[in-house]
Amino acid sequence: MSLARTLIDVAPLRTSPVFRRLLIGRTVSVLGSFMTMVTVMYQVWDLTHSTVWSGAVGLAQALPMVCVGLFAGAWVDRGDRRRIFLIATVGQALCALLLAVQGFTGGVPVGGILALVAAGACFGAVGGPAAGVFVPRLLPKEQVAAGLALNQVTGQAMMLLGPALGGLFLGWFGIGVCYVLDALSFGLAFYGAFGLPTLQPEGEPSRAGLHGVLDGLRFLAGHRVVRGALVTDLAATVLAMPVSLFPLVNAERFGGDPRTLGLFLSAVAVGGVTATALSGSVTRLGRPGLVMLCGAGTWGAALALFGLMTDPWVGLGLLVVAGAADALSVVSRSTIVQTRTPDALLGRVTAAEQIVGQAGPHLGNLRGGLVAGWSSGATALITGGLLCVLAVAYVGAGTPELRDGTAAPELRDGTATPDSP
Repeated sequence: MSLARTLIDVAPLRTSPVFRRLLIGRTVSVLGSFMTMVTVMYQVWDLTHSTVWSGAVGLAQALPMVCVGLFAGAWVDRGDRRRIFLIATVGQALCALLLAVQGFTGGVPVGGILALVAAGACFGAVGGPAAGVFVPRLLPKEQVAAGLALNQVTGQAMMLLGPALGGLFLGWFGIGVCYVLDALSFGLAFYGAFGLPTLQPEGEPSRAGLHGVLDGLRFLAGHRVVRGALVTDLAATVLAMPVSLFPLVNAERFGGDPRTLGLFLSAVAVGGVTATALSGSVTRLGRPGLVMLCGAGTWGAALALFGLMTDPWVGLGLLVVAGAADALSVVSRSTIVQTRTPDALLGRVTAAEQIVGQAGPHLGNLRGGLVAGWSSGATALITGGLLCVLAVAYVGAGTPELRDGTAAPELRDGTATPDSP
């Protein structure tokens, strides 16, 4: 296989100037968001010196995603997705500006800071489902996987760069400037989407309120391929998420050296960036379900083996493998969701995917902490990884459409046929 086919497929950048602008805006916005994540954590800790308040930052980001997401998806499936995304982006920029004001002036209680973080997360819960329809509407179907891989590799690169830049800018310029930079990054995201055409739903618009949400959930329950993709992701994150266990495993196995702990987190991200940068052959394969199942299973197996390791370098290598497998699994899951979901339902299904991506890791870290409290960090890693492998094998065995790359049949109105128990 040639190197050109192994490297990430950049055809969407060449063929679609609109996608290119969107990707640039999204990349800069993600960079700003990671900088703000570090800034908020630093500010909350500086004000309280409390791990409870520090943990509340994650809660302020995750709860709005869960509570607002599905209703936001129903709204997205009733209106112009471009307009909704622009409104959400302006809302996020305003929240960042308000964070900047309090950063410069001081005196705002920590509850007020978390309220602004939660408000920004609410706007993000609206903008995410709206943006979820952009790639399949702007690119031909054969380029959708490549477009999602480009989103993934730039997002993972910003995950590496953003916290480091956030720390540097905090030291150089202070809290307020970091928030201002985040607000400006949303300006580029706004510019990237402003030139889009009107993107009304194709097909019957969503019903209002709870009825529309329930229609989306019925589709998820009935479409075996899409349901299998989301269940696989939940298995990988809820059963095997390792981040909360890293400090304990580092203390148990590697002497508690903080430099080793930092490398654990970096290794996962390095694996993700590398795998996505070399994802060309995978996205051209046209078998996202099989890739997702293999990726999620490899993620679980690599983490279980990491729990057995006493050599830090071998352990870091396994974390690189786990990060690479996870990145390919995420790209494949998104490809399944965005190519197998009718456009009229895509906002709601993307919202559900977003909730799975947000809530799953938090639940997984909680599970890991509880199991480690009863046993040890290594035991929590090993059992979680093995359970992940078993769950993925169960999903794969029970969903041949996912393994084989065939779609479950659908009706004209976009609902799945009742082909599942």
